[in-house]
Amino acid sequence: SDERFFLIAGPCVAESLELCLEIGETVGELTEKFGISFIFKASYSKANRLSGSSYSGPGLDEGLRILQIVKERLSVPILTDVHETSEVGSAADVADIIQIPAFLCRQTELIRRAAATGKWVNIKKGQFLAPEDMAPLIDKAGADGANDGANKRVMVTERGTTFGYHNLVVDFRSLMIMRKFGVPVVFDATHSLQLPGADGHSSGGRPEFTQAFCRAALAIGVDGLFIETHPNPSEAKSDSKSMIPLAQLERLLEDCVRVSEALAPSGKPQETLS
Repeated sequence: SDERFFLIAGPCVAESLELCLEIGETVGELTEKFGISFIFKASYSKANRLSGSSYSGPGLDEGLRILQIVKERLSVPILTDVHETSEVGSAADVADIIQIPAFLCRQTELIRRAAATGKWVNIKKGQFLAPEDMAPLIDKAGADGANDGANKRVMVTERGTTFGYHNLVVDFRSLMIMRKFGVPVVFDATHSLQLPGADGHSSGGRPEFTQAFCRAALAIGVDGLFIETHPNPSEAKSDSKSMIPLAQLERLLEDCVRVSEALAPSGKPQETLS
């Protein structure tokens, strides 16, 4: 696409239909204003909670019902994540993009089942993987997928790498390395700035760095940004410490568009000299 970049955005979890519509409508208006393609994301279930008492979402049936309504009312593509092969068929009935969570990125059957739907598959790079390790995972998504065994609808997402305990670091070389695989590359600013488990039974975060990290990723040359947002992050039932306030998104996107427009005429940075 000749567009500057696309945006995957929404709340961490589909807490309610009202919340999803409020966020979806606001982000939709902003992306239309800035000429950015918008994909709405929300999880029906968060299986990777540290504490068993943490809120995990409305569940498969209710969550997908909410996402279906958002899709129809706002005419927007939907991204949601799956955790087990048994969920893939139901999720594919609603979602345009099926996401493989970072913790599950090496689950062969889960990737293959998602690819076999013919939908786009977004594989999040595990916090424990080198960027080079994403190449065979991309191959998994193409080996047994749709289109006569060659599903090319695969994208990969950077979301930070484990750095000691309760911390992540972003190696921006990863974005350049994954660009060479010939699939869209996304930068997940929200989860790259998490502090996993840092708040005892939940994760902390440093959302004040979101804008700067998005600028850096676009300058290096990603195809899309992944940003979780909420009207009142402190009241969010999941990832409350890492989502940005919805009211701050316009300024962030305006900043990102400036960076995008300053790139090479192709819309991508010049390749490094060798």
